[in-house]
Amino acid sequence: MHDPLPDWVPRRRQQIGSHIREARRRAHLSQMQLGERIGRDHKTISRWENGHHPPDLNDLLILADALDVPLADLVR
Repeated sequence: MHDPLPDWVPRRRQQIGSHIREARRRAHLSQMQLGERIGRDHKTISRWENGHHPPDLNDLLILADALDVPLADLVR
């Protein structure tokens, strides 16, 4: 059985989601438009932005490229 995640993990996931949302808005994209740009459903974008499900590293790399931001800006 896995140990439960430390308390800070969900908080960080929400922070990363907020950074994704901010970068998407700065790019003047809707969740639907971003999803189309990266080949993901807009519901997936919503889950990432709300911290319900974290994007994996490949998704983060694709997001950074699609939003024209450094990867570090999304995970800082």
